[in-house]
Amino acid sequence: MSNSADPRNRPDQGGAHGRFRPVRVLTVGVFALAGLIFFTSFNTAKGTNIRTDASLLKLSDLIQERSHKNQELEAANSGTRGDVERLARRDDGSTKAEDEKLDRLQTASGTKKLTGEAISVTLDDAPPDATVRLPGYPDPQPDDLVIHQQDLQAVVNALWHGGAKGIKVMDQRLIGTSAVRCVGNTLILQGRVYSPPYKITAVGDPEKLKAAVAASPEIQTYMLYVNAYGLGWKVEDDGAVTLPGYSGTVDLHYAKPVD
Repeated sequence: MSNSADPRNRPDQGGAHGRFRPVRVLTVGVFALAGLIFFTSFNTAKGTNIRTDASLLKLSDLIQERSHKNQELEAANSGTRGDVERLARRDDGSTKAEDEKLDRLQTASGTKKLTGEAISVTLDDAPPDATVRLPGYPDPQPDDLVIHQQDLQAVVNALWHGGAKGIKVMDQRLIGTSAVRCVGNTLILQGRVYSPPYKITAVGDPEKLKAAVAASPEIQTYMLYVNAYGLGWKVEDDGAVTLPGYSGTVDLHYAKPVD
């Protein structure tokens, strides 16, 4: 008997079309989802490269934006403070002695402009391709070629020690609560961000200021890196200079007066 007569042994001619195939449905679904993702990405990008858009990827852009905003707010705050002070002095009933005392306090606190003979100290990173310049020193590491927080603080401390009447870092006046902080290779000072070179200006006796800078042990250590790896260093006489008054907030949230 031929096996072809037995319907159980014949292939299912209609099974390919009649039975449900989950694999095919899944394949169609994957391609549909891929198309939807492509369309959504294209519609969102609007012709821009969303992988390399610096505004999305670089935190430094946000920092710079906030720094500019802080600068604008400080300028507005300074103008408002000046208006308040003028209105307060117009008819406050204070005596001449009281006005003179207030003037001295403002000068000492750094909130008033200060004019006098000054020097400036400028620090800068070494060239990125710098090599060792002196025998006996190892090849420079990345940290050896950039300005650090302790370098800036050493200069500020030395200038205060040398009798500075007022100090400006970049374009901002320092006061008793100012903090010089570095994050990476940038300086963050009173809410604003700066990149090297860093310029520090001090009003006082130029010779005493320069002598204090030269005598600082921390700066002497820094000078080893200047000579060995080419870090930037420059001390200049600036002649008569007017430092701006500090225009930021002076509120102390965690301090209390001593009894």
